[in-house]
Amino acid sequence: MKTFAKMSTTYAPTLKEDPAEAELASHKLLLRAGMIRKTAAGLYSYLPLAWRSLLKIETVIREEMEAIGAQEMLVPMVTPGELWHESGRWEKYGPELMRMQDRHEREFCLGPTHEETFTDLVRNELRSYKQLPVTLYQIQDKFRDEMRPRFGLMRGREFIMKDAYSFDATVEGMQRSYNDQKDAYARICERCGLRALPVVADSGQIGGDTSVEFMAVADAGEAELVWCDCGFAADTEAATAGIAVVEGASGDLEKVLTPDCATIADLAAFLGVPEAGTRKALAIVTGEGKPAVVFVPGDHEMNDVKAEHAFGEFHLMSDEEIEYYGLVKVFIGPIGLPEGIAAYADESLRNSAWWVVGANEKDNHYVHANLGRDFAMADDAWVDVATAQEGDACPRCGKPLHGARGIEVSQVFQLGTKYSEAMGATFMDEDGKEKPFQMGCYGIGVSRTLQAVVEQHHDEHGIVWPVCVAPYEVEIVPLDAKGVVWETAERLGSELVGAGLEVVVDDRKERAGVKFADADLMGYPYQVILGKRGVSNGVAEVKDRATGERTEVALDEVAAWLAGKVLPQRA
Repeated sequence: MKTFAKMSTTYAPTLKEDPAEAELASHKLLLRAGMIRKTAAGLYSYLPLAWRSLLKIETVIREEMEAIGAQEMLVPMVTPGELWHESGRWEKYGPELMRMQDRHEREFCLGPTHEETFTDLVRNELRSYKQLPVTLYQIQDKFRDEMRPRFGLMRGREFIMKDAYSFDATVEGMQRSYNDQKDAYARICERCGLRALPVVADSGQIGGDTSVEFMAVADAGEAELVWCDCGFAADTEAATAGIAVVEGASGDLEKVLTPDCATIADLAAFLGVPEAGTRKALAIVTGEGKPAVVFVPGDHEMNDVKAEHAFGEFHLMSDEEIEYYGLVKVFIGPIGLPEGIAAYADESLRNSAWWVVGANEKDNHYVHANLGRDFAMADDAWVDVATAQEGDACPRCGKPLHGARGIEVSQVFQLGTKYSEAMGATFMDEDGKEKPFQMGCYGIGVSRTLQAVVEQHHDEHGIVWPVCVAPYEVEIVPLDAKGVVWETAERLGSELVGAGLEVVVDDRKERAGVKFADADLMGYPYQVILGKRGVSNGVAEVKDRATGERTEVALDEVAAWLAGKVLPQRA
């Protein structure tokens, strides 16, 4: 038989002050509200209230996965190293992969993701196209040995994740599975109370050709986004936007003395030109070990992820390398580059005729440098490496893009045959030929979603839980822990539970101010406040935590009144 919970027996040790370790509001509040506790860097325990919310998020996920035919299962968190060697990721994944050996000196790793495990599972079982499509998923702990775990659950080392893997016979089938998951992920975000943008993203360590991230919009988000009213949105690491390039002045090539111009801002101010009219030069060593210089518009940055696609695992030159290759730091330009230094430029500059650039001499720049007259670029020298930013043109409709920051809560990938070919995972097609599976991969950070909800839903007093993921939906706050007030609280608690609501009663022998402060800190959606005067008059005061609105409701109508408010808001 269901009953209400009591604060006196609920393990939720609150804190009065913000913990020194926490930077984000959501991290501070989860700690202060007694919902999580740090065990070690990037490792957190989920206390009872947080766990109730996590289970609600998982329920939403399971319902949406079941609706599209995905099947839940569970694989080991520990993965044999041989599978990662097969896929080629054992070395490529980097130090974030926690590698280990068992007593027999066999290699294993703690799974940060499970493409290899699921591919290995089905390659011995799914043998015919008649068995496809199949989508399998799990909700499980993952581990990534982050160099700098921070922001609480946002970038932890151990975290809860839902990961799914689809196996199809054709590209068209894979795209249908991908679209089903993407649509389900949008519904999951909405049902969990998150405002999230589906943004075009880079596939990173997972690989594949197409990827979309769901970003919860938040000022504290790690990712930079651009989006448009037409519906386009992208991570700046993946966005290809129209950069409005400003031309330098035309005329004869002229070398200008530019002392004390160590930055683009200094140069633009000294010459009296906009930063966008200058060209920024970045000296790199490509993944093949070759020196190169990359030019981008002066008001933009080179994006490391895009540059890695263009140049492999490049690195920016150190001061020693710049000197070794005969370059002049800060004053690098395309005219008179030392022999053996390749020149590249962002695609946005392809049709830009007039450049303001370094002169490859200390304290000197060229103005009126003309592409075609004074220097040339090879046909293959144009690369998409500039970071898209607010104000650039939307690639879909041409209107100026908006900027935002976001928290990545989930991501979907079209993997194609990346893993199935590498691991020999094939099936017999209807034409009798062995073909590799067309795969998709889909992940949701369950614990990260919990903190993202708090980051979007809080105020200066504490958490403001949406009903759909709140630990409890209603808190009864009796201002007297004995007598008629307490008797009314007990009776009302039972009535609310009977009406199908999740209820906690603050039965602690604390001052009213303490109870009110904790109620706001913990953020239960509705507070039912019972005092002697109100009870004697047959009424309770009901506070809506989100709006602060207070309503007097007759005691015998509270259960029905709150059920009418709460039940429609459930996920």
